[in-house]
Amino acid sequence: MRTRLRSGRVRLLVVALLSSLVTLGVAGVVSADLRFKPPNPNEVRFNLPEPVEAPDPFLAGGVSIGSGVPIYFSSGIGPAARNTDAPAGTPERYIDPAQFPGGELPDGVTVTEAQGMNAMARIQENLQSQGLSLADVTSMRIYLEAPPGADRADYNGWNRAYRKWMANVDRVTGEVIDAYAPVEFANEVRPSRTNLEVATLPVAGWLVEIEVVATYPHGRRR
Repeated sequence: MRTRLRSGRVRLLVVALLSSLVTLGVAGVVSADLRFKPPNPNEVRFNLPEPVEAPDPFLAGGVSIGSGVPIYFSSGIGPAARNTDAPAGTPERYIDPAQFPGGELPDGVTVTEAQGMNAMARIQENLQSQGLSLADVTSMRIYLEAPPGADRADYNGWNRAYRKWMANVDRVTGEVIDAYAPVEFANEVRPSRTNLEVATLPVAGWLVEIEVVATYPHGRRR
């Protein structure tokens, strides 16, 4: 009887120990590369190379989010109609004069780029209303419509706008990368991202609509 009780206690101790190890994320043989393990409950892990290997990646290959991390999903948000000097329903209506005085675009800045800047500012406001920031974004989906007369969406213009708000800080030095300066929001985060060209967007004149997923800060790994 004593042998059976002792064996039972040993089994219970082993189960408890394994359970504790699983909670800590180190059950079994611990691999030197944590990328091959699921995230811990409070972990956000970006699928990126080590900073010394890639100080300026464009985006993450994916993001793992632990089961205990609260997540925020924004709705699709487009640029605000701030340029009241432009006709309603035109792309120029969605150039923000606070970003481009008088609604006039400098040489080399496209209307899609300007709308991207406008839309990112609105995303920032949306996140701030929930106590979050663009540094908490883990994933983005961007819908682009081709400008009038163009054969396809202006991906290059959108990407220039993106770098003013996201993925503009060197991961090794922590400094804003000269190629993107000046920026609207200094941000090391490289989220996972999808771009889609669509035939039309829900508001006449929109060329850009953005939705994001953000996580409330925990023990994130970039």
